[in-house]
Amino acid sequence: MAMGEAPILIKKVKKGHGHAHHGGAWKVAYADFVTAMMAFFLLMWLINTTSPEQKRGIADYFAPASVSETTSGSGGILGGTALGEDGAKGSGSMAIIEEMAPEAKNQNDGNQTDAAKEVAPEASTEALREALMKREQASFASAAQALRQALQDMPELAELSKNILIDQTPEGLRIQLVDQEGRSMFAEGRAEPNDRAKLLLRAIARTINQLPNRISISGHTNLSRNGVRADTDWALSSARADASRKVLQSTGVDADRVYQVSGKASSEPLYPDDPTLAGNRRITIVLLREAPVLPPDHGL
Repeated sequence: MAMGEAPILIKKVKKGHGHAHHGGAWKVAYADFVTAMMAFFLLMWLINTTSPEQKRGIADYFAPASVSETTSGSGGILGGTALGEDGAKGSGSMAIIEEMAPEAKNQNDGNQTDAAKEVAPEASTEALREALMKREQASFASAAQALRQALQDMPELAELSKNILIDQTPEGLRIQLVDQEGRSMFAEGRAEPNDRAKLLLRAIARTINQLPNRISISGHTNLSRNGVRADTDWALSSARADASRKVLQSTGVDADRVYQVSGKASSEPLYPDDPTLAGNRRITIVLLREAPVLPPDHGL
């Protein structure tokens, strides 16, 4: 190198990878996103697979227990109502009653007519009665399903399921033990049920014991082949109904729950088009609908 010349410096710059030190914040955000999506699809799946009753039960579970179902305030002596259409001095419960009885709203502000005072309790009583009837309807449906399932689960009863008819009538839940051609519930002319009928009656008794309703038992016969009703059919159908009652009571049905035992001979055929069919011979057991028992202070 000649004297007086500036030295040549070579600077080497190491290039680092641009994504090496960006941190992991994006991973946290991505994990949150995936978790949220998973929760969303799980919620959608639950909504599509649950019944309305289950949804209502879930909603009731998560509802705050301390929240009042009415629009009233603290509920004390000085408790007011929520700010709304009724105003600060309005009555929260009156809004519900007025919706159920619109004609009661035709009145001056602050005054209530005698008609409104009469309609409101009647409307609330009718709503309660309807709710109790729906509950009884659901109980009947559940009992019928339990009996059908019991007939299927027990080998000795599965083949007899065709001899059982279950339906709901205005009178109540009706269970019928019906004769099939060549497969009768009683020996000809005899009042004592055979072993097949006793098995079915015991299964029915277990279902009856699940509900508090009173029962009605009636026996039925069919017309003879020549279409004549024998005088003995009345006594025979009554005796068969009473023999069925004894089997039910021996299986645990309380005697106080038996409301009526009757014989109807062939007066109410199951198959009116052919009263001579074997299927008209049957025992009918009805779990009677009971008048809803309202609370003693209801409507006061």
